[in-house]
Amino acid sequence: MKTKKWVLSSISAGLAAALMGTAGIAAAQVKIGVTLSATGPAASLGIPEKNTIALLPKEIAGKSVQYIVLDDASDTSKAVQNTHKLIDEDHVDAIIGSSVTPNSLAMLDVVAQGKTPMISLAASAAIVEPIDAKRQWAFKTPQNDSLMADALASYMEKQGVKTVGFIGFTDAYGDSWLKEFNSAAAKHNLKVVASERYNRTDSSVTGQALKLMSANPDAILIAGSGTPAALPATTLKDRGYKGKVYQTHGVANNDFLRVCGKDCEGELLPAGPILVADQLPDSNPVKKSALAYKTAYEKAYGVGTVATFGGHAWDAGQLLQRAIPVALKAGQPGTEAFRVALRAALENSQDVAGAHGIFNMSATDHAGLDQRARVIVEIVNNKWKLQGE
Repeated sequence: MKTKKWVLSSISAGLAAALMGTAGIAAAQVKIGVTLSATGPAASLGIPEKNTIALLPKEIAGKSVQYIVLDDASDTSKAVQNTHKLIDEDHVDAIIGSSVTPNSLAMLDVVAQGKTPMISLAASAAIVEPIDAKRQWAFKTPQNDSLMADALASYMEKQGVKTVGFIGFTDAYGDSWLKEFNSAAAKHNLKVVASERYNRTDSSVTGQALKLMSANPDAILIAGSGTPAALPATTLKDRGYKGKVYQTHGVANNDFLRVCGKDCEGELLPAGPILVADQLPDSNPVKKSALAYKTAYEKAYGVGTVATFGGHAWDAGQLLQRAIPVALKAGQPGTEAFRVALRAALENSQDVAGAHGIFNMSATDHAGLDQRARVIVEIVNNKWKLQGE
């Protein structure tokens, strides 16, 4: 009987040791949840972002890093569902995503409740401004709409534009761009003479285009993202609009060029430096870090495949690579102490060189980019051509 008890005791001790070892392995692993719009209307954004996640480091500061990637299908409800799963079931330490503004805004309540830092890959400043109890957990890597709107308005003024027509998405992306461009236009002696909206899934914007053209603006700004932004451009071309057409940084990928084709020849947009990294002068402070991402992406997926939206995912990875070692001083992965410290480390990120710019975060700025993160680009022969910094 004593022998039997000794055997059982030994088995129990061995099992406990094994379980402790498993717990140690789990604690050593950093989990990053990712929800992206890999399908649906925003797929041209989500696919290069998903491809980029595969390039991020699998080990940081001696800890293995696991990326749990989910598709939200460009749907707000699905993005929220994914966020709940990643936090409540997978117990991730941070979240990257989503690809678009409406999804990212809808995720704020969930990440704040779960005390889990989130790095959005969407553009609207509303994701991180004003910083409050919810937004203290949110960061973003794309340039704020205000930064890009100012670049566009300034360029328009220099080109002699006086009046502008506006057509944008009927969602938070369009709302933000209309607000920011109106503000920038006032500073640069521009007058917005007509404003129209459309849905990402619409198949026609003929009515809106005719209304814009009846106002006879010098230029028209299309505030859309991904391939759905091609619809107003092709419609304006078909209807014979002769003025200049501008886009936002939401179209800066090759899928947009493929869909829009010759109808977008000569259109202008503000973009991150990665879009024309090879054309940047050596004096540009972002050229080196932009080319580092371009080289890594094209090595994996082929020459000419690099996409500006993938650069936002890369930059999220650069921020985490800098912040995780700092957070490890305060706690182990899988704990609230680690997540709180990771949020603080992200907020204090300084001089982090990314594909799109140099990030300097603070308690009042969770985007962290400045004028170094934008250039003006023209579509020439279905390619991107640098026009100015």
